[in-house]
Amino acid sequence: MRVHLIGDTLGKLSRLRASLTSEYTLSSELLGGGALQIAAVDAIVIDADMRNLESISALKERAARLNQVRRRVFLVEQTRRLSIAQAYALGATQVLPSTLTPAQLMAELDQSRSSPIEIGATRMGVRVVTAAGASSIASMFQAVLRGGAVDVDEARDAGKKIADSIAEHGLSNWLESVRRHHEGTYQHCLLVTGVAVDFGLSLGLKQIDMERLYTAAMFHDIGKAAIPLSILDKPGRLDGGERDLIETHPVAGYEALKDNAGISPEVLDAVRHHHEYLDGSGYPDGLSAHSISDIVRLLTICDIFAALIEHRPYRSTMSREDAYGIVSGMDGKLEKPLVGAFREVALTR
Repeated sequence: MRVHLIGDTLGKLSRLRASLTSEYTLSSELLGGGALQIAAVDAIVIDADMRNLESISALKERAARLNQVRRRVFLVEQTRRLSIAQAYALGATQVLPSTLTPAQLMAELDQSRSSPIEIGATRMGVRVVTAAGASSIASMFQAVLRGGAVDVDEARDAGKKIADSIAEHGLSNWLESVRRHHEGTYQHCLLVTGVAVDFGLSLGLKQIDMERLYTAAMFHDIGKAAIPLSILDKPGRLDGGERDLIETHPVAGYEALKDNAGISPEVLDAVRHHHEYLDGSGYPDGLSAHSISDIVRLLTICDIFAALIEHRPYRSTMSREDAYGIVSGMDGKLEKPLVGAFREVALTR
């Protein structure tokens, strides 16, 4: 495999070179060292400070050349949400923590070795769409953090691409790609969107209802933008105060979007109420059956299922069968006929 390494300091560049064994054909350069030399490479690995304006400017200047390579792996500090957003905005197809061990980095790069034809035909196509979805989610989180306007059209367009990808390649390919290449809150939002799309397709929803569903899924957790990643991605059970803070996200998301003319009332309702249960035990408003809309009933099932099958480095990934068993056991909280209809999505699609 031919890999080109880019670092913004000699130390980072040396570390990258030392991480990869002789079985790779390596080329490398300092980010500030002149014209980009990337002739005929399979992947680029970039380790640059996404908070440094000079590094960002240098990457923007090289964007056209970088984008000629289909795998663009950025290494960032995973605790910095803005750095992740910036990496996707600069064209990353995958964002990984800069603390990756050499073995982990090689494992990530080796994913494309075994079947390049298959990856070119299916996996790479799905991967590009997951990267576009992650970029859109990162942009909306960044907008909320900075108090700016959310680009609704970008999110809706990303949702449409996800819907098209799942219709063509299926849900299983989507779940595999998202869990392999994305982490934390972005992984969750992409999983929820994919599961919701496939559920909508299986139910034969009309186009306008599909658009509302995948847009709601893209936006449903936007209120988490202001919650520290140390809490969102905590490797263990949350304490009472942390749980209370997490449970502010539906209202925070609603408040961030309510004045945006591009957001429909149905999507706003879903953002605020996707943690409500039919028996009135949910939050933030304690709604009960007659007050919970159809889109919320659908999205809540998808949200719970996606949370259960997420990949996290500190625990094993729950199987789809076990996750569906938990969802189907939530008697009185979720609409039973919908849970029954969801079985095919959860287990076979």
